[in-house]
Amino acid sequence: VQLQASGGGLVQAGGSLRLSCAAAGLPFSDYHMGWFRQAPGQEREFVGGISWSGGNTNYADSVKGRFTIFRDHAKNTVYLEMASLKPEDTAVYYCAASRYGSSTWSISGWYDYWGQGTLVTVSS
Repeated sequence: VQLQASGGGLVQAGGSLRLSCAAAGLPFSDYHMGWFRQAPGQEREFVGGISWSGGNTNYADSVKGRFTIFRDHAKNTVYLEMASLKPEDTAVYYCAASRYGSSTWSISGWYDYWGQGTLVTVSS
C-alpha cells in the first residue's frame, strides 16, 4: 500500500494551495481518507476527513470554511484544497486511510495507512 502526498510548497498568507494524495495497492473506494498536519515541535493534529463515498466530510475548527476535502475515485486520489492560508497553517501535511467510521476520523490511531507527508510553508 502506498499513499503519495504531493503539492506542498511555499505560499504567502492569504493564498491557496491544493494538496493531492494518490493511493495505490488498496481498494480506494472502501476507505475513508483523512488529512493531518504536524508543525515543528507540535503533535500531529487532525485537519479533516472524507467518507469512502465522498458524501460526508468533517473538519477541524481551525480550518473549517477555509479547507475543502474531496476525492476522485477514477484517479484513486484525495485532495485537500486550502484557501485563505495563514502562517499557523505551516506544517507537514499527511494523508491517511481508514476503514473506520466518522467518529474516529480525528484520532490518528484509527488509521490503517499513512503517506509520507508534504511540507506547506505559509509566509506572513
